[in-house]
Amino acid sequence: MSLRHAVLGLLAETPSSGYDLLKRFESSLAMVWPAKQSQVYGELARLSEAGLIEVTGTGARNRREYGITDTGRAELQRWLTESGGDSAYRSAALLRVFFLWTLPREEGAAYLKEFARRNQDRHTFLESLRDGAEWAGDPAQVCEWLALEFGIRNSETTGQWADWAAEKLTEHL
Repeated sequence: MSLRHAVLGLLAETPSSGYDLLKRFESSLAMVWPAKQSQVYGELARLSEAGLIEVTGTGARNRREYGITDTGRAELQRWLTESGGDSAYRSAALLRVFFLWTLPREEGAAYLKEFARRNQDRHTFLESLRDGAEWAGDPAQVCEWLALEFGIRNSETTGQWADWAAEKLTEHL
């Protein structure tokens, strides 16, 4: 997955400005693929240069609205349907867990408890997004809901695992 395809997917739903895209990242995609302002605006420039998006309107203060081109839709479809995909899983948090043995066990357990707490906070936040949304049932929204539900379930399970791991670390070291 890449920022490129996330932006194309959002623009396939509706033309948007960079600011609008940032708000969408914050309210829905942050659980899947977070992005910063500089990343989004840089990607918009690259996508435009590649002919995958185009400026569809200009507003106040030279605010540009972008829309996806036919070439952009073809790239999004190619990416969505390619076999294989991302098999590598990277997690800085789990990399730290792998090396917690280098710390006193109390510090390692404290890290895991904090990791559990952060996941609980994330779980609560994601549930509030789900519970506060008006679900109309259009295809884009259904898929957004599916990804949101993955985040909810994942954060709950990860938090439970981290609590369990803190207990095991304390017992076995």
